[in-house]
Amino acid sequence: MTPWLGAQQPKPPAAQEEDLPVIKVDVDLVNVLFSLRDKKNALIGTGKKEDFTVYEDGKQQDIKVFARETDLPLTIGLLVDVSGSQDRLIPEERSAAGQFFDQVLRKKDMAFLISFGAEAELLQDLTGSPRLLREGLGQLRLNAGVGGLHPGPVPTAKQRGTILYDAVVLAAEEKLKQEVGRKAIVLITDGVDMGSTYTRQQAIEAAHRADTMIYSVYFADFRGFGGGGEGDLKRMAEETGGRFFSVGRNQSLSDIFRQIQEEMRSQYVIGYSSTNESRDGAFRKLEIRPTDKNLKVQARKGYYAAKR
Repeated sequence: MTPWLGAQQPKPPAAQEEDLPVIKVDVDLVNVLFSLRDKKNALIGTGKKEDFTVYEDGKQQDIKVFARETDLPLTIGLLVDVSGSQDRLIPEERSAAGQFFDQVLRKKDMAFLISFGAEAELLQDLTGSPRLLREGLGQLRLNAGVGGLHPGPVPTAKQRGTILYDAVVLAAEEKLKQEVGRKAIVLITDGVDMGSTYTRQQAIEAAHRADTMIYSVYFADFRGFGGGGEGDLKRMAEETGGRFFSVGRNQSLSDIFRQIQEEMRSQYVIGYSSTNESRDGAFRKLEIRPTDKNLKVQARKGYYAAKR
């Protein structure tokens, strides 16, 4: 399998002025997907327009679009860590992911599969076929870096053990940015990055510019080595409007996939025209407040206005 862009040295995006989550908006209407949960973290599917207030930079906005999006097509990128620390977990990842694709994909839905370790490999391009995705999953193999079992073809100046952030950027920019509808990256890893060209914040920025949520799944082999990246995974999920999960005794990878599927089919969309008419590319804070204080909105925290 030829590494997919993993051997390239991508040009990092421009540094952000603020370390804040963003939504890139190219039209006047600001559209935001979100989930609604109660105190017990259960999804609520009965929300109405009058149950929410939207604020941009602290100023209330007039909601023009409100809907529960259960049938909007999904585009999902599954990114699987195959670095040395994940070697014994690959069979479970392969099995659970196959079930996930079988259950979640409907007509018009698309998915692709990327493995990442010392390099990133596109194992299956965008397709609506669970069969093709399963075949891609069958190609998951250890990629432990230069000097490992499957060394990358182009050695680099420093050890590249797990290019997690590079994989997220490549998936967002090369596969998801041009797609429409609901988009998500499902990231299965122990959260440890070693050797990426991009930083965590640049990975978050790339996801936002592609209007993509990140569902981070912390999966570590505590019998061997690895683990410790929960904080970074939580940050990526929370800032993009996704969720963080952890595989453990009380929650299997299959359980987590079922929860992700349920959430992606139970989202709302709010649309409004900003009262700030300037198009200067500046960051704007975004907040969706539910009238019922016992409910919690899960959404992105802001966006960059489009330049004109």
